[in-house]
Amino acid sequence: MLSPAAVLIENDKIKEVGAPSKVQTPSGAKVVDLGNATLLPGLIDSHTHLLVDPIVPAEAERSRHYNGSFLPGLLLAIVESPSKRVLMGAQSAREDLESGLTTVRNLGHSGIDGDVALRDAIDAGRLIGPRILASGLKITHNATDGYLRNLNPALAKAILQQEFLETDSPDEGRQAVLTNGFYGVDVIKVSVEDDFTPAEMTAIVDQAHRGHLKVAAHAVGQSAIQMAIDAGVDSIEHGNEVTDEQLKQMRDKGIFLDLTPTSYGDFFTRIFDGTIAESLTLRLERRGSDERTRQRYKDLIRVLQSEPKSVDEPDQRYDKQYDSLVQRVLKSGVKFAAGSDMGWYFPGKTRGQASVSRFPVLHQAGMASLDVIRAITTNAAEMLGWQDKVGAIERGKFGDLVAVTGDPIADITELERVRFVMKGGQVIRNEFQENQSK
Repeated sequence: MLSPAAVLIENDKIKEVGAPSKVQTPSGAKVVDLGNATLLPGLIDSHTHLLVDPIVPAEAERSRHYNGSFLPGLLLAIVESPSKRVLMGAQSAREDLESGLTTVRNLGHSGIDGDVALRDAIDAGRLIGPRILASGLKITHNATDGYLRNLNPALAKAILQQEFLETDSPDEGRQAVLTNGFYGVDVIKVSVEDDFTPAEMTAIVDQAHRGHLKVAAHAVGQSAIQMAIDAGVDSIEHGNEVTDEQLKQMRDKGIFLDLTPTSYGDFFTRIFDGTIAESLTLRLERRGSDERTRQRYKDLIRVLQSEPKSVDEPDQRYDKQYDSLVQRVLKSGVKFAAGSDMGWYFPGKTRGQASVSRFPVLHQAGMASLDVIRAITTNAAEMLGWQDKVGAIERGKFGDLVAVTGDPIADITELERVRFVMKGGQVIRNEFQENQSK
């Protein structure tokens, strides 16, 4: 903590940080005075989906169709062209940046190379958006098992090939990694379900590491998490059912747990309220599930702290489980970061505002405010392998900065009210302009 502070940026990198009296302002430099604001490193969303935009469907559609809530987003390959999805992703990317997310890791559901194309356009200066680590196609053993069903059999394969690389052997797993490498991805995303074989997983991780690519593994259940750990992945995404022993293994191997508290609290209830007409039955059901979701998350934290779990109804266990997960993670010493897992349309919010709203809920689940901030700055940067580029306000790193009016340690919801954003020394947003001078 440093107050007051000055940061000197030359070109796109931080050159000097310190007390204002010790940081010399070069002749002709532009001075941005943020007054009493709190300056932070640019925020990092380590798990997002920029090229999907699901809108919660009508109640009857959700209840009568398998996986009805997700079909609008996951089947965009049918109703939207790849070019249109990239343009949609460009809007989401800009909204993320304007809300303070200067770096994001996009983990799937982007068409064949949509996130790669978006990344390249931003890097070339053609579009405004965050730094993107792109994963291309998600690798899975059987997409119809974990994601989609009831597709027209005559069209299913062509549809799935636009979103997934399906494998059925170690050799096919290696080839899937090479295919994504051909498209120029930054990270490999693999969805681990029980139908994967250990040999298949090991081959995927080995081939990715040969190409100097990290592997992010979607794994929720204990057996899937164990398979990912044994294969040596770099991060476990979600990991809701992780055990204490698995956390110890992850700690010893340096594997990150990427927490994704997307559904914690009343997030989906508020989406339902803003997008669909609900029956009284559904409204009561949503209200009842919110507290149960909170309790599941808290349970997850308690497990991390080795506290005894109470026995509740299934819906109640979800929120308690997540709270327990957070506490167990903190106690275990495992490395952790946080991602929004955002892809939902939230009425009244931009994509960036919806994404950033997911991080303060970790504090509600029992995480200290400073640990929340670390989870989306320094910790996330290390998990991405970009600790030499982003995540801290230090000499040599990119000039990615955000500022809020208050103290986010005292009130973590300040992260939802970012008023200043800079990426690579370029001011993207500044609501403190009255203090600006030359």
